[in-house]
Amino acid sequence: MSELAIDLTPSAAQRVATIATKQGKPAILRLAVEGGGCAGFQYKFGLADAVEGDDTLAERDGVTLVVDSVSLDLVRGSAVDYVESLGGAAFRVNNPVAASGCGCGTSFSI
Repeated sequence: MSELAIDLTPSAAQRVATIATKQGKPAILRLAVEGGGCAGFQYKFGLADAVEGDDTLAERDGVTLVVDSVSLDLVRGSAVDYVESLGGAAFRVNNPVAASGCGCGTSFSI
């Protein structure tokens, strides 16, 4: 699998490691894309217990980002980042495939 399929930034990796340690889970972040949201598709994040057979992986600093094969088509070339601002803190997907997004940063269209 291509190294450029999906990426995890250092700040996102650090945040996942912190959350996983607090919850006593493996440092595996799953990114999935679902229909819905205000722009047509929405990102869904969650800690995973294991890697599935069709997952594409990105690893950084001991943390693994996993994306299933269906979702990968909608996020290929993206980078998952963790951003803290006055509006709050959240994981963000910098998605070159998205034609537009919404103000909340959790949904997009292609």
